[in-house]
Amino acid sequence: MSEKETVYPYTNEPIVQRGGTITSVNFLPNVFIWMFIALGLSAGFAYLFSNDETLLSMLINPINGSRTTLGTIAMFAPLAFVMVMSFGMNRLSFPALALIFVLYSAATGISLSYILLIYTSSSVIGCFISASLLFAVMAFAGYTTNQDLTKFGAIIMMGLIGIIIASLVNFFLGSSQLDYIISFIGVALFVGLTAYDMQRLKRIGAGIEYGDASANKMVIMGALTLYLDFINLFLMLLRLFGRRK
Repeated sequence: MSEKETVYPYTNEPIVQRGGTITSVNFLPNVFIWMFIALGLSAGFAYLFSNDETLLSMLINPINGSRTTLGTIAMFAPLAFVMVMSFGMNRLSFPALALIFVLYSAATGISLSYILLIYTSSSVIGCFISASLLFAVMAFAGYTTNQDLTKFGAIIMMGLIGIIIASLVNFFLGSSQLDYIISFIGVALFVGLTAYDMQRLKRIGAGIEYGDASANKMVIMGALTLYLDFINLFLMLLRLFGRRK
């Protein structure tokens, strides 16, 4: 299962009636607050590890440039955290789920510190701003559109699975052309996925969709969903337009 394949189980109880302080009015604002906290943590840890030689040496061997054991763990830790959150959402308490989300954000930032070593600062900032604008536009579109986007869910998920498979294949092939095609399709996919997820979260907050987790926990899972949309959109743009050092 990829990081993006987060599962939301449903029952017949309105999610907005079980979270105490979370209502249909403040559900989405809380989702975005947690998303911004996660992005801030990731950006902070990425910058910290890429600019501190002592911390960086914990991830990359300064002699031969290979990854250390901790560096390898840091690369795969985010996926492990997402799987724990997805499969353990109903068993974990809200504080535990929130703590794992915070740790996931930090681990993702550490794994992304490699990017700041490969690409120029100007291209990273440029792609980040571009991703932010695209994300904002599509999130607004998903929130305001009257078009039912759920019918595109199967197509989007098929495209996501296709990108994962193609990326694994290209890991061994090392084709720059295939990488370009994957990145181009990836941008289109995560642009559409942002609108799709935003509409879905709007319906959850309004009580149109139902779940068996508390509203507080659904806030965290919603923040995770939008966070992943943004991070993947940013990475795809960086692969397309980023300038290497």
